[in-house]
Amino acid sequence: MRDSYHEQLDDILAELERMTRTVSTAVRRSTAALLEADIRKAEEVIAADIQLDAAGEGVEEKVFELMARQSPVANELRMLVAGLRMVADLERMGDLAAHVSKIARMRYPAPAIPTELHDVIESMGSVAGKMVDAAGDVIATRDVEAAGKLEATDDEMDKLRSNQFRLMMDADWPHGVEVAVDMALLSRYYERISDHAVAMARRVVYLVTGELPVAVGGTAAGSGAGASAPNPNGN
Repeated sequence: MRDSYHEQLDDILAELERMTRTVSTAVRRSTAALLEADIRKAEEVIAADIQLDAAGEGVEEKVFELMARQSPVANELRMLVAGLRMVADLERMGDLAAHVSKIARMRYPAPAIPTELHDVIESMGSVAGKMVDAAGDVIATRDVEAAGKLEATDDEMDKLRSNQFRLMMDADWPHGVEVAVDMALLSRYYERISDHAVAMARRVVYLVTGELPVAVGGTAAGSGAGASAPNPNGN
């Protein structure tokens, strides 16, 4: 009975890792949809978000069932609590990737992003995708040191966003208000994806050590990770 119980715990972590791979694919496809004005890729990401939510609900059901039937203690309870929080992170990252695709869809058939701004969006999408992958690796290995390294990558995203705002605030910005609004939303979406990846890594630290790591600025692990990002579609 106990061996089966621990196999079920391992299955939950494995499912969380699989969900990170789904999110990583969504982030990359949504970025490509933006840059290529590819409506098919945009629709694929939006449709896949429904499947991701269903996978998250499945994990939640398993967690609640184990809590009810097995009376978890100590590290088992930490794992289940961390798992629930990571499901929320993953679902939100999927939502954010879908929001990126919705901007591509909203502007189609015109490209949402002017050619000269492709590099910054491509870089943001790449960093966000790498961070989601890294979070999945941390779940798989429970590597506390690797979890800490995501903070440095998150700093890279913050720098990209700052550079983007400098471009938008330049007096010579040639692209008008509509593009500026889209760019502001997109940078926020990518930043929040990165924040959720960091929050997931911190939850793994909690799972392994039993301690809540302190985020930059002295807040508890994952604080603010559930904050909503604005989106142009009202959902």
